[in-house]
Amino acid sequence: MTQRLDYTKIASDGVKALGGVYAYVAHSGLSKALIDLVYLRVSHINGCAYCIDLHSRDLLKDGLGIEKLVLVPVWQEAKELFSDEEQAALRWAEVVTLVAETQVPDEEFDSAARHFNEKQLVDLTIAIGLMNAYNRLAISFRAIPQAVKSR
Repeated sequence: MTQRLDYTKIASDGVKALGGVYAYVAHSGLSKALIDLVYLRVSHINGCAYCIDLHSRDLLKDGLGIEKLVLVPVWQEAKELFSDEEQAALRWAEVVTLVAETQVPDEEFDSAARHFNEKQLVDLTIAIGLMNAYNRLAISFRAIPQAVKSR
């Protein structure tokens, strides 16, 4: 894999602006573990190797068991490992990330709203949108995952 260009240097102000949103999400009151699970799931959906590597490392470092980590892409088949809140966040991440296909139906909104108050739901949606933006940058410009760099 060869990186096409270094977007962090070429558009550093834009990347810093995204970093501001990242900081907002980190201080939103949503748990770091939940946010990182959502970031990982969005990255799975988008096929972003750089972000999958990054968020997997973060989750492992913060104590998530490998058994749970490897089942995030198929969380619906391993629901017993995920809390009701995690399941709701992962489902919301999927529906919002695939918005062009799903149009985010009312029943999906209602389901998410049963687990999150209005502010949490907006913050969660901001996190999902942010990760979709990061994924598009990393995929488009072929950001190299740490695992590949470390070889």
